[in-house]
Amino acid sequence: MTVEFGVLGSVEAGIDGRSAKLGHARQRGVLAVLLVDVNRLVTTDQLVDRLWGDRPPRQAVTTLRGYLSRLRQALAATDDAVIARQPGGYSLTTLGAATVDLHTFRHLLAQARAAVDDARAAALFDRALRLWRAEPFATLDTPWLNTLRHTLIQERLAAHLDLDDLRLRLGQHATLLPELTARAEAHPLDERLAGQLMLALHRCGRSAEALDHYHRTRGRLTRELGIDPGQALKDIQGAVLRPDTAPIAVRRQVTPVQPITPPAQLPLTIAAFTGRESELARLDALLPAAAGAGPVPRPAVAISAISGTAGVGKTALAVHWAHQVRDAFPDGQLYVNLRGFDLGGFVMEAADAIRGFLDALGVPPARVPNGLEAQAGLYRSLLAGRRVLVVLDNARDAEQVRPLLPGASGCLALVTSRDRLTSLAAAEGAHLLTVGLLTAAQARTLLTGRLGPHRADAEPAAVEEIVTRCAGLPLALAIMAARAASQPHLPLTALAGELRRTDSSLDALDGGDPASQVRAVFSTSYRALSTDAARLFRLLGLHPGPDTTLPAAASLAGLPRARTGTLLTELIQGNLLAEHAPGRYAFHDLLRTYATELVTTHDNDDARRRAAHRMLDHYLHTAHAADALLTCTRDPITLPPVQRGAAPEELPDHQRALGWLTAELPVLLTAISQTPAGFDTHTWQLATTLITFLDRKGRWPALAAALTTALHAARRQDDRSGQANSHRGLGFVQSRLGHPDAPTHYALARDLFSELEDHSGQARTHQELGRISMSQGHHQVALGHARQALMHYRAAHNRGGQAIALNHIGRYHARLGDHRQALVECRQALAMAEEIDDLDGQAYAWDALGYIHHHLGRHGRAVGCYRQALELFRRTGDRYHEAVSSADLGDAHHAAADFMAAHEVWTWALGVFDELGHPKAVPLRAKILHNLDGLPAGMSPTPPT
Repeated sequence: MTVEFGVLGSVEAGIDGRSAKLGHARQRGVLAVLLVDVNRLVTTDQLVDRLWGDRPPRQAVTTLRGYLSRLRQALAATDDAVIARQPGGYSLTTLGAATVDLHTFRHLLAQARAAVDDARAAALFDRALRLWRAEPFATLDTPWLNTLRHTLIQERLAAHLDLDDLRLRLGQHATLLPELTARAEAHPLDERLAGQLMLALHRCGRSAEALDHYHRTRGRLTRELGIDPGQALKDIQGAVLRPDTAPIAVRRQVTPVQPITPPAQLPLTIAAFTGRESELARLDALLPAAAGAGPVPRPAVAISAISGTAGVGKTALAVHWAHQVRDAFPDGQLYVNLRGFDLGGFVMEAADAIRGFLDALGVPPARVPNGLEAQAGLYRSLLAGRRVLVVLDNARDAEQVRPLLPGASGCLALVTSRDRLTSLAAAEGAHLLTVGLLTAAQARTLLTGRLGPHRADAEPAAVEEIVTRCAGLPLALAIMAARAASQPHLPLTALAGELRRTDSSLDALDGGDPASQVRAVFSTSYRALSTDAARLFRLLGLHPGPDTTLPAAASLAGLPRARTGTLLTELIQGNLLAEHAPGRYAFHDLLRTYATELVTTHDNDDARRRAAHRMLDHYLHTAHAADALLTCTRDPITLPPVQRGAAPEELPDHQRALGWLTAELPVLLTAISQTPAGFDTHTWQLATTLITFLDRKGRWPALAAALTTALHAARRQDDRSGQANSHRGLGFVQSRLGHPDAPTHYALARDLFSELEDHSGQARTHQELGRISMSQGHHQVALGHARQALMHYRAAHNRGGQAIALNHIGRYHARLGDHRQALVECRQALAMAEEIDDLDGQAYAWDALGYIHHHLGRHGRAVGCYRQALELFRRTGDRYHEAVSSADLGDAHHAAADFMAAHEVWTWALGVFDELGHPKAVPLRAKILHNLDGLPAGMSPTPPT
């Protein structure tokens, strides 16, 4: 049973001469994708990408399975073509007499170009071209298929041109003339085609028309491309002008040549190569497809595109692996450095690379055809049926690579580039492999291997510092090892010290020539960027790190988010930036140092200051909005106006605010500690804005450090409001940590707020002084502070603050034994908090009501109140008060004689206190151990340690 598949026109399948019903266009598109890579695995992700591009439907995989199921039914009548599910994807396997016109076309072309006899070659070209029914994949429209369609049309044109040369050699100029005329009109800038038409006209006695066509072609080339005709076309014109000379010969454009010995062009491998086990394994997985192993022939070449940032070791990986597998490619190994990111700015043309390959394959210069397409055709013909490894190193982009790719099974192309080459994956099915930085262990192994164990073991601390400061970049590690080797008596601590100095770290990473200078290597990637992307890269050197987001980068650059997103993609594509988590971008420390150098050199003080101002406005205003959603009692800090170009994020609800603060906390803390000079107001305002969030997360040491920085910044500016807020914050965090200086800070804050007539600040200070008094057992004093807080909150018209103050008044009444009055105050606090939808205030009120009911002996009601409080504390993300309320809930359970429940919640609360490093863990642990005897017999859990 014969099965014939066609894609050189509409997508079709014929089984014993009858057309199979392949369904609608999208379903036929699935078949087309499988036929292009027939007998090879096509991953599910590749199928989805090739079928829908960047707009797949929500249920893309489910829809795809439906298409594949119906295609299997359409092909059920034959066993010679089977769509099989494989790990990770699908393949269409053909056996017996099954054919695919695309692969038959390419096979016939390879035979034609290898044929010695002109008549046989012409017949093979003619057979290949007759397979075309229309444009490939007619009626199908996806980005991947459109790109491949263009490639195939170019292959058909090259085949026509090769056939035309043969027919002219065979004297068929008269019959060929109409075809050449039509083809020249369709491709008026093709010099090879113009020369063929001139020859045909001249041989038909129409020399004047031949010369006229030359002048028209030259005019077009000059007007549209700004170039003169090439030497080959000029030679044909000269011959037409000299009719007394010998007849113009048409040289065969492609002639098969057998190399005397297989080429072996791989450069020297690195002796101390280390790590990269997972990357090597992924490359190993390409070997069966490349070598044609297994019972099913594989008609397509295997391609692996290795990308990564400058100096990450792409070439070392490619060459090391190529040496390991060279025996799998007995017909030779070709290598070329395409100089895509050359330090001298020279980028190798694909034509020059192919000429080098043709030389290595033994083609005499006189037998190399003219034109890139013809040379590429000869190159692919020579590789047809052979097993050759082609290493294309340091490629600029996919367009530079495409002409150099082999076209036959058994070959493998290994491409390295700082560009991600995603279009090579989309159109040619390349396997993408991104090489990242070395892990600390891998970096240590690399450095120790080059230094030698004796020297490394003698200064382990220096080795660790060099490893850390080289940021996992192999080039940097190799340079430091080379410097150490060249100066065997220089202590490693001296080299580490050079790296430690921020202003000279890239100076230290200098191996003596441009190729081994980290700064010079980085510069080649930087110079390849567009103007706007280069500016964004520089400005990112002002960002505090460790990573950034699109809105923050847009504010830094003062550009719309859509434009900034495009520039970030360009930086990622060039491996100068990494999207290490969805929506979060970072570069390693050495690239950060390089960016900082550039922004200092290329951007003036005013530009840098405006960029930093926009970025800090973004973080401050967004953090302030987030804090407003977390608590209704925040201090009404007057923020500076948002600079033009800054874009604070919109946070619609409490959950989004909590998520933003959690994600951005490392950036915010670094911004506080590293705020540029002149932005002291941003420093203290950002620090005080984080008080509520950091308290709820139990990050008191971090909060104390931030507020200390804030206080210094406010003092530098003699900013009384900043000093007052910083002192109040420091009093708060030190009271949490049990430090004795808390009252001193509160007293200073109270005096400053009073001087400023800041009612809200005075209220918060009295509120915190009340807590301290309560913790010291001075309940009457605490009650006085709470009443002062309520008075000031009312003067400030702060409803959320009033609810908290009423709640504190109720608590202190309860501590004084007046539980009835306590209930009145706390219920009023709860009603007010519910009225303004203040989750914080509601949580504190329920917690206080639980305490009151517990001490009234109403243990069941106390348990219910504490559970309400816990639910609200969880919603607000307040880990500390969640633990406090849980401990109190355990007390209520214990009083109700539910000892097991008490033990469980106490133990959970203890875990949180331990996690937060809070001193409340000590008395709670003692309470748990003391009450173990109260548990029912046989139910005693293991005591916590």
